Amino acid sequence: MEMNGQQQTGSFTCIGRSHGAPCLPATREEWERLRREPWLKQMCERIEKGDEELKHRLPVWTPHCAEFANNHRAAADAVKPLRRLMMDFDEKGHTDEILARLGIGSGNAVAEAEPTVGGMTVLLVEESVRRGTHVLVELPEGMTTEEAQLLMKEATGFEPDAAVKDVARCIYMVTEEHTRFVSDGLFVSRSEGVKECRSEDILRSVGVKECRSEDILRSSGVKECRSSDNTLASNPSSQNPHPSSDFKGIPYKDIIAEWFRRTGGEPQKGERNDRLHRLAAHLRYITDNNEQQLLEIMPSYGLSDEEMRGLIHSACQGRFYSMPKLLAEIIKNLSAKENEMAAEQEKDVPPAMPKRLPPLIKLLTQNTPEIYKAAVAHAVFPSLGAHLYKTRFRYIDNVEHEATLMNCLMAGTGAGKDCISEPINRIMADIRRRDDENLAREKAWKQSVNSKGANKDKAQRPEGLVIQEIDPDVTNAAFVQRMADADGHFLYVKLNEIDQFDALKGNGRGNHQFQIMCLAFDTNDRYGQTRIGTQSVTEKVSIRFNWNASTTVSKGQRYFHSVLTDGPISRINFCTIPKREIGADMPVYGTYDSRFDEQLRPYIERLVAARGTIECPQAFRLAQRLKNECAEFARLSQSETYWNLSFRANVIAYLKACVLYVAHGYKWDKSIEEFVRWSLDYDLWCKMHFFGEAIEAAEQGGKQEKRRGPRNLLEMLPNEFTFDDAVSVRRKQGLNREGTGAMIRTWRNRGYIEVAGEQRTNEQLNSFLSLETGEKFVKLKFFSEQ
Repeated sequence: MEMNGQQQTGSFTCIGRSHGAPCLPATREEWERLRREPWLKQMCERIEKGDEELKHRLPVWTPHCAEFANNHRAAADAVKPLRRLMMDFDEKGHTDEILARLGIGSGNAVAEAEPTVGGMTVLLVEESVRRGTHVLVELPEGMTTEEAQLLMKEATGFEPDAAVKDVARCIYMVTEEHTRFVSDGLFVSRSEGVKECRSEDILRSVGVKECRSEDILRSSGVKECRSSDNTLASNPSSQNPHPSSDFKGIPYKDIIAEWFRRTGGEPQKGERNDRLHRLAAHLRYITDNNEQQLLEIMPSYGLSDEEMRGLIHSACQGRFYSMPKLLAEIIKNLSAKENEMAAEQEKDVPPAMPKRLPPLIKLLTQNTPEIYKAAVAHAVFPSLGAHLYKTRFRYIDNVEHEATLMNCLMAGTGAGKDCISEPINRIMADIRRRDDENLAREKAWKQSVNSKGANKDKAQRPEGLVIQEIDPDVTNAAFVQRMADADGHFLYVKLNEIDQFDALKGNGRGNHQFQIMCLAFDTNDRYGQTRIGTQSVTEKVSIRFNWNASTTVSKGQRYFHSVLTDGPISRINFCTIPKREIGADMPVYGTYDSRFDEQLRPYIERLVAARGTIECPQAFRLAQRLKNECAEFARLSQSETYWNLSFRANVIAYLKACVLYVAHGYKWDKSIEEFVRWSLDYDLWCKMHFFGEAIEAAEQGGKQEKRRGPRNLLEMLPNEFTFDDAVSVRRKQGLNREGTGAMIRTWRNRGYIEVAGEQRTNEQLNSFLSLETGEKFVKLKFFSEQ
């Protein structure tokens, strides 16, 4: 994000590692640089995916300080607090709307002109890490906090959190992408005449007792600052962006819980100091004797911060011996459990469904036994999308798509594939009622035509014969006729077996059914047939065709084996049902009744009422992020098949997001984002699990060694590895040696690794890799602790 205006060289804010940690004055350049840090982006993405604990380890800043006198690194410099408030809007996904109502626009904007609201100057608008909205304003003289909040509520239409962030509170740092508007005024002070105070007073008000330059952002991945260059130089390779939450992959909280279990339970009043002192004396062996880290990971059981600091300091002063036997046993046992869990996760199981679901999906799966919920959650979208008429959604490549959604459920014999039927029946009820009326009209017309002789005038085919649900055994000609009659509506069919599509082959020749699948997904392609006979169907149509099909795994693999690289698989959304244990209880369904139908009705009505090109900025931005994440995993796994399948899988996920957005009354919340993210991961897992190896073999013209789906190759390597180590890992995944150099260059350029020891330029690295020497590479700290 380029900033307009002259760069500010003085300090304007304070930045620290986390709440309660030492903060130091910082310049505009330092603030901008920190927001561009790759590790900060990774932290925010992990928090968005649900790692709530990580949020409290984000860097913090306070925009309420400016004009640090003289050397801005010195703790004793004078600083002026500014009349600024950061208002927090907790409602998710409304940042664009708030920007529009403030007259700013929805892009990542930088401006010299500052919008005002009731005399307040807007300096900054950003999305919080959990997709709420922060608005920083500067107050005119005499305006109170309550008056400012009321004015902002009237201007935006949204209720700000009562607990504003003023000079007494820090703010979590977010990335450049989350910064939606910033004014040059943020970086200067306009508070002449404000009573001057000392910086230690300001820092104490945000919970900081002491400010030492040597403490600056150590665990935020920032080198020690040098007054000669006034910068916070980033060094994520040697610094941790947050204190480690585990030891060798075992969470400290698990170690502590097991320690208490083995030593008589949690401490009670009267023994807290003694027990916690002993715990600290043990934990210091696996925390590098770091008192600050111990303070952050240890429970206090009611002791004050001062008491905790004292007992931890005392525990860390003793002489070091070997690790206590009790602690070593705990780590050994927990490590074994972690390995068992990892082995369990390594089994071929799809990603777990999120616990929080969008209201519509929650409704449609509420009567579904747990084992079938994921399949139903995917399978309902073709019938939902069939309700949309002349409605388009602009994807991130600027191509407009209709809600073309095709679903294939692949599961074992007797797995319960019929679980999707009743939810679909309820969704399709309104379409079927209209279809029945038009089927009756069509039947009457056919009877009239057949009852007249050859020389009699025969009635023309009635207009408006929109019949959306077609029979599973429909012929190609009948399909084309139904498509023409539909006049822009979607056709829909539910097939009990995938090979029922063979009816669409067309006189037994070719693979028209696969062509139809591809053309339905693509935009504005034409399909049809031309016949000479007066009674024959002669039509050219744009295909709008949504469908559900079920099949066993082996039959599904056979059915698509001839078109593995031709496109149908990438355009279809796949789902499955996990195997039930032998002897497991029979799953029991809930009841579908009139109450269920009444709850479903408003969602269906919103879909039916939709028209035109609908913009959903939240879905658009999510599609961009998911596209980048797929690219990231493709780089790390080196799986070209995954990379190719991810293109259209992301489009499918985007269309699901848009369907949910419309069905929920053009409202977006975090549950939709979490569901769509899971839906993409699940779809790609199924495609790679059922077809990945066959696709790779087909593309390479031969058989491949059987192995699991794509894996993050960097995770499979140790923190320090050689070129040959990378070759070995690639070969285990069926990849060749020749691509190793390009892979390592990509990893290095993307900031995943660095060359051990001497730093090299890209030119030197390219030359070095061509030699394939045994020199080592090192993962950057953030990636080494995933």
